[in-house]
Amino acid sequence: MSQRYSVDDVAGHKSTDSLWIIVDEDVYDLTKFQDEHPGGKKILQRVAGKDASKQFWKYHNEGILKKYQKTLQIGSLNTKATAAPEKQEESKEIAQPVAESGTVSAEPTEDAEESFETLDTYGDLIPYADPSWYQSYHSAYYNQTHADLRDEVRAWVEEKIMPNVNEWEEAKKIPDEIYKQMGDRGYLAGLLGGHYRSDITGRSVKCVPPNKWDFFHEVVITDEISRCGSGGLVWNLIGGFGIGGPPLFAHGKPELIKRIGPGLLAGDKRICLAITEPDAGSDVANLGCEAKLTEDGKHFIVNGEKKWITNGVYADYFTTAVRTSEGGMNGLSMLLIEREHGGVSTRKMDCQGVWSSGTTYVTFEDVKVPVENLIGKKDQGFKVIMTNFNHERMGIIIQCVRFSRVCYEESVKYAHKRVTFGKKLIEHPVIRLKLAHMARQIEASAAWLDNLVFQCMRMGEMEAMLKLGGAIAGAKAQSTTTMEFCAREASQIFGGLSYSRGGQGAKVERLYRDVRAYAIPGGSEEIMLDLSIRQALRVHQALGMKL
Repeated sequence: MSQRYSVDDVAGHKSTDSLWIIVDEDVYDLTKFQDEHPGGKKILQRVAGKDASKQFWKYHNEGILKKYQKTLQIGSLNTKATAAPEKQEESKEIAQPVAESGTVSAEPTEDAEESFETLDTYGDLIPYADPSWYQSYHSAYYNQTHADLRDEVRAWVEEKIMPNVNEWEEAKKIPDEIYKQMGDRGYLAGLLGGHYRSDITGRSVKCVPPNKWDFFHEVVITDEISRCGSGGLVWNLIGGFGIGGPPLFAHGKPELIKRIGPGLLAGDKRICLAITEPDAGSDVANLGCEAKLTEDGKHFIVNGEKKWITNGVYADYFTTAVRTSEGGMNGLSMLLIEREHGGVSTRKMDCQGVWSSGTTYVTFEDVKVPVENLIGKKDQGFKVIMTNFNHERMGIIIQCVRFSRVCYEESVKYAHKRVTFGKKLIEHPVIRLKLAHMARQIEASAAWLDNLVFQCMRMGEMEAMLKLGGAIAGAKAQSTTTMEFCAREASQIFGGLSYSRGGQGAKVERLYRDVRAYAIPGGSEEIMLDLSIRQALRVHQALGMKL
């Protein structure tokens, strides 16, 4: 049990030799922390022995509290209510929700074709700051397995990631052990587009059986990690693997998958997708990185360059688009290039945002690649690339929706404590209008996302490529413009605090820097919007569209 103190107990520790403070009825010993405090000793000494809650929240956000709580908190006030013991969970198959006044029981009606579970409320319950199914709204997509996974991932993120994001951001590097934990916890094997590869990894996520895994579980993992408000961190943990891994596991030869798959899913090895070149980005059909077959037909010799390759500086394997013959899109192939083949050099790039993503300039010089490393068929790599774009863009949409929620949530919390002209920001109509516009765009984007995930689960690969390619492109543009709008409005609400790194506006400042990293990669907004209409018209003409 936590040590309990009275206000008088704390008041007795107000010297530099013994300095205690109170924050939200918790007691902290800052005696040894004085030299480390970024604001200097005197600020702490002014509140020594006192309740410093007001001063703390004026300058800090909850991430700072989480970072230092374990090492500096020594107890709580004896007036603080003790946490109620957790209720023993009843079996979901047996227990039924109890209808209360003003609520409707989840018991299905006689004419209902299907019942949808209403899950317990979760999180801080700020409207629109979390998906609606977190807040006791009915969902046709999410069930208890998704809630269990959400609980597990959030606990890990809160403990291992949230307190350190600012530090890692400034260092432009995420510790390797965090990525390794992704593999150990079974998350990497679930980020491949809806099918859990327990057959390769020999492990699974603790709370979800592999046979129950679906694309919405992947959404939960990506979404919860994105709560940290750092595109660089998300790209470090998910970026390279989430776009470089699926082509290998879907189209690679069984022997190749068996050889390198276990190391990838365990987090011991890393992979990236190498498509973009200095002179060819969205115009994939005109890629020029060349792969020529040797005379004996046993190897490809690869020469060329790739640019803006996420995780490339860390990667052991490069899922690479190469030109194997002339003819535009009909002359492209996909190769799994291994760093140990030799002739592979990587140079980290300094970019506006996503600092810890390991964005890289890659050079291939006479790299000798076995033909067994061909992914799919020779000269038919364009289909593999296009199919993979759907999964890549879905990942971007998931991240952008959550990043938009982060900007909105931070704004709501700040607006409830910041006072201007004699009243809190939330009491100003202009601020509420900004929040309302943020919320409506977030929920519109989230609804489109959930529908597309559901369609991806129901459609086969070819049908999804034809019917969903345009829709996913449109949703990608919708989500990135929503993120930019929310980052901008949040910045206006925070004012100068969103212009300096760190402090209360840290997440907003960081996400504003990351906006272009989402609006351009994976297909720029302009190209996505044009593609969405062209593809929709083409598909619906085939379906019998009448004009």
